[in-house]
Amino acid sequence: MPQSRLKIIPLGGLSEIGKNMLVLEYEKDVVVIDAGIMFPEEDMLGVDLVLPDTTYLMENKDKVRGILITHGHEDHIGALPYVLRQLDVPVYAPRLAHGLISVKLKEHKILKNARLRVVEPGQSVKLGNFKVEFFRVCHSIPDAMGLVIRTPVGTVVHTGDFKLDHTPVDGKPTDLAKLARLGSEGVLLLLSDSTYVEIPGYTPTEQVVGDTFERVMAQAPGRVIVATFSSLVSRVQQIINAADEHGRRVCILGRSMIDTFQMALNLGYLKIPQGILADVDELRRLPPEKTVIVMTGSQGEPTSALVRMANRDHRQLRVIPGDTVVISATPIPGNETLVSRTINNLFRQGARVLYDRLERVHVHGHASQEELKMMINLIRPCFFVPVHGEYRHLALHARLGETLGIPREKIFVLEDGDVLELSQHHGKVTGRVSAGHIYVDGLGTSDVGGVVLRDRRLLSKDGVVVVVVAIDKRTGKAVSIPDVVSLGFVDMQESSELIERTRRMVKEAVDHSGAGRDGKGAIDVKVKNMLGKFFYEQTRRRPMIIPVTLEV
Repeated sequence: MPQSRLKIIPLGGLSEIGKNMLVLEYEKDVVVIDAGIMFPEEDMLGVDLVLPDTTYLMENKDKVRGILITHGHEDHIGALPYVLRQLDVPVYAPRLAHGLISVKLKEHKILKNARLRVVEPGQSVKLGNFKVEFFRVCHSIPDAMGLVIRTPVGTVVHTGDFKLDHTPVDGKPTDLAKLARLGSEGVLLLLSDSTYVEIPGYTPTEQVVGDTFERVMAQAPGRVIVATFSSLVSRVQQIINAADEHGRRVCILGRSMIDTFQMALNLGYLKIPQGILADVDELRRLPPEKTVIVMTGSQGEPTSALVRMANRDHRQLRVIPGDTVVISATPIPGNETLVSRTINNLFRQGARVLYDRLERVHVHGHASQEELKMMINLIRPCFFVPVHGEYRHLALHARLGETLGIPREKIFVLEDGDVLELSQHHGKVTGRVSAGHIYVDGLGTSDVGGVVLRDRRLLSKDGVVVVVVAIDKRTGKAVSIPDVVSLGFVDMQESSELIERTRRMVKEAVDHSGAGRDGKGAIDVKVKNMLGKFFYEQTRRRPMIIPVTLEV
């Protein structure tokens, strides 16, 4: 009897940055790796977050044995509050990620029923036909893990997000000895992080950022304000260490920053010198040169503490000339404009702003080319699938694998929704599953992609025209000249002649075409078609036209 094949199905994170989610399936067992979000692109108007499409998981929910979390960044855990409402399965996560997930699920009021499990490096869990072992990797957040997944077909290694930093802040580098042993045993498939495959050489160590903070704290004439991700716990530790070295007190600001800080402190991931912390009220009594403020806002988020300060809109803090503001992060693709605007506003108020183009104030958490080569050489897989990245990243990583001796036919550049089936010696993409975007829009989640986003783009570009027509029920004719309201299309006063012509045209169309006798639906179609053509001829623009027909 022929052996069943192992299925690899990415539902997110391939051909995009973010919303990482990957499915491994063998016969009646499914395990899921990560459940992340993606931040909306510029044309996703009104969308707050983007989630993976979990239709395939819902269709196979009886097979899902658990969700495996590699680390605690939003693009790997952010979708859990939405996924766990639909899937009642255990979630296995490293300790810090477990803490971050708990905070998130508590906000969404679903922590009580969640089945969260803490895993440590070297620990194994059995999930149906899969035996999963977690191993330590170095990333920009403590407790990042890779996965060794033993299947009936062979061993799969998933690197998670990783880099090879030999002097990390927490003193816990990537477990290279474990990787070498796996390579000696034989690995069927390597799934490896591709995010920074374009960068030659090695990713610099986090220690260089600590050195920068030391220098900034020593030289800054006034307050030092650092904006970073709340999840960069190691970065916060570096800031506290530098502040302590130079006799400065530290104030933590921003709800997410405070929540994460408190959780990391409780779990022992932060070591805080006695008396170094200060609250906002204490700041006013401290000399500026003795002050450090850590806050959110490194991505230009409109509601963050840094952006509100930059916009002179913060309730408790103002930028003081002489402040040194450090933006300790690189912009997520799509956030560049927001970050630039924040930097400009800070400069306008007299702050000295340091960001990645000026100083080494941030080091990314992903492997560059030489580290990716080392990973492939240590693992020596039979098959190779690049993960985590836009298509060019995946393609470049595939080419890198080829230069290291992996045959081209054993390398698969997949996109979200592809179904790769593997046996011990053969692999083939055999089909596709649903893997689009699910949008978080306000309080709800829905697939608003097609019609709603198209309408929002139209409204933002060419505006809307509302035409109100009152018709006589008996005759079907207009009772009076219709009302026309323009929003974002033309100025009603400056274009009064255009508006007046529009009103007359609509009345004539209703009175003389017979549309009024055919009911409101016929009038709506007639008005939209007629005015769409007329407005384009007059303005070369296509506003959204909304007819409102009233029968009197």
